[in-house]
Amino acid sequence: MKSARDAVADVPKGAVILAGGFGLCGIPENCIRALAELGVGELTFVSNNCGVDDFGLGILLRNKQIKKMISSYVGENKEFERQYLSGDLEVELCPQGTLAERLRAGGAGIPAFFTPSGAGTAVSDGGLPLQYASNGSVAKPSPKKEMREFDGRWYVMERAITGDFAIVKAWKGDRFGNLVYRHTAMNFNPMMATAGKITIAEVEEIVEVGALDPDSIHTPGIYVHRVIEGERYEKRIERRTVSQ
Repeated sequence: MKSARDAVADVPKGAVILAGGFGLCGIPENCIRALAELGVGELTFVSNNCGVDDFGLGILLRNKQIKKMISSYVGENKEFERQYLSGDLEVELCPQGTLAERLRAGGAGIPAFFTPSGAGTAVSDGGLPLQYASNGSVAKPSPKKEMREFDGRWYVMERAITGDFAIVKAWKGDRFGNLVYRHTAMNFNPMMATAGKITIAEVEEIVEVGALDPDSIHTPGIYVHRVIEGERYEKRIERRTVSQ
């Protein structure tokens, strides 16, 4: 595709979008900016976190384009906290490893699986506040999940996650959609690329087909539908700690 704006132009209102990255590392910055320019709303995002107030998915949150987040970490985002506690945002918090496995299962065609993470807690028993009312009461609690015992240990059933679109960020890619990630950008991007009905990959560099070592390809092009070469990467971090 010629640009990120072209790549996301058909994302409809109410779409479910999987967004790769970890914190602010390896996030699809160009696709996020393009969605902000497009102005499409009532989106559900599946992402480890929601960026920060003025960067990453935080931009879409500030624009009131996100109605629901499925994530494992609130992050350094005061607007996320404000919208959640005021009832403007539905939030499904999920253990980080479970979130990764739900996405991997979705890409593999596995509808559900059992995990010990969260078994016997509010994660399995239900009652976690998915959405608050404006008066601070719980408007929508999480449901109770199926439990099963295997070899003397209890496990909770978790459903797989798929999305209408997946937006991922890679280091290099070719025009067939073969992708190579770099370091921490491997977090969540590979499994999200497999779990989207339409996967949009933005890369720092598009290379000729055959230039990538086949043994070094992390996401095969069979999973990728659109590729763009990104620009203006800021590559921020959430918080910098200075030692005294």
